[in-house]
Amino acid sequence: MADADSLSVQEKHAPNSICFGCGPANKKGLKIRSMRTESGLELEFSPKLEHQAFPGMINGGIIGTLLDCHGNWTAAIALMDQSGDSHPPCTVTASYSIKLRRPTPIGKTLKVTANVSEMGDDRAKVEMVLWADGKVCATGEGLFVAVTDGHPAYHRWN
Repeated sequence: MADADSLSVQEKHAPNSICFGCGPANKKGLKIRSMRTESGLELEFSPKLEHQAFPGMINGGIIGTLLDCHGNWTAAIALMDQSGDSHPPCTVTASYSIKLRRPTPIGKTLKVTANVSEMGDDRAKVEMVLWADGKVCATGEGLFVAVTDGHPAYHRWN
């Protein structure tokens, strides 16, 4: 078994999640692995050939999914830390936008960072950046909100 420091936040807090982008239990998903840093979360992702939009370049929807899921987890972990809880609240995307700055190449390990720019009691605004080969390929921002019992997503991380 992997030690706790080598587990992603998804593997630690939502091992049964089936989310296409970040669910460890989705066999056909992207299975992103967001890791804690001093300023937020970071991930590395190696795109596959089926993630292409056109030869040699990653599909914008895949890029959006990476930023959305990673931003959502950044918010959830920040809200958990703020409240002092040992498990993050279930958060959902209220809104997000991305800017595709340049084509994102296949065959390179992508790096995505995210940090919280604003916090509330049950929500966080997050800024995300995706790099390939040391160049910014996409940026994004999102608002992620903790949901309560009764929301269809509430139990998704259990």
